[in-house]
Amino acid sequence: MGFAVMTMTDAAANRVKAIVENSGAGARGLRVGIKKGGCAGMEYTIDLVHEASPKDDLIERDGASVWIEPSAVLYLLGTQMDFETTTLRSGFTFNNPNQTSACGCGESVELKAADLALLAKERAAEPLHG
Repeated sequence: MGFAVMTMTDAAANRVKAIVENSGAGARGLRVGIKKGGCAGMEYTIDLVHEASPKDDLIERDGASVWIEPSAVLYLLGTQMDFETTTLRSGFTFNNPNQTSACGCGESVELKAADLALLAKERAAEPLHG
């Protein structure tokens, strides 16, 4: 099995499936990306996918499909996508080891590119499962 850029929790997968089911016959999943903006410098983007790009990375869980824009991959390596509902809001959240700070409102983040050498070293140290 190859290295997944990002993972999804059960809650995120269930929400992705619900969005796709309620978006019409052409909807296939969601696309996650990063754009410049907000007071911390970057924002996560989430868009509905009708036609996947062959350049996007695909992650799947329990029938939920999420594509990752190529320009966002280095910023999302090791990230866990979740969905949470609180008293004041509901939405996708990203537990991202590449995040160095966030703004007070939580809408934008500061991200650094993943350290590929460190990731390779950590992966090499993981025990093999047979």
